[in-house]
Amino acid sequence: MNTPDIPKKGLKEIAKEVMTQAENAALITVDSAGIAHVRAMDPFAPEVDLTVWMGTNPKSLKVSQIQKNSAVSLYYFNKESASYVTLQGVASIINAKDKKERYWKKEWKGFYKNKTTDYILIKFVPYKAVIISEKYKILGDSVTWEAPKLKL
Repeated sequence: MNTPDIPKKGLKEIAKEVMTQAENAALITVDSAGIAHVRAMDPFAPEVDLTVWMGTNPKSLKVSQIQKNSAVSLYYFNKESASYVTLQGVASIINAKDKKERYWKKEWKGFYKNKTTDYILIKFVPYKAVIISEKYKILGDSVTWEAPKLKL
């Protein structure tokens, strides 16, 4: 790869910045027929290890897809900095009251009439991130366009 060596710590910090500044993320699941499904999400800010929490309806298709295949991807794009982060990892469905209280946005009240029964969490734990950031001059390979990767 013809890109400069970037310290892992620097890549992780840049990835977190891109994730935090992006307005939304795209969650990609795969159904039993191998077809990818993409939907916009309003995730919470990433944790130090880039774990991401998201809220959803427990009856949504994404919940049943994650229960059958926990391998998912998250994609963040920040147009202003010409940056993106794609994460691959494992998702799990969490229905713990304390977590649901912690990961709640008051502006969601209209979507979830009953937080106990109509709201559930997706916990995403990444194992790999791919980062491009024109702002930080983190670009893909000049020949293959392969982007820098971060193992988590």
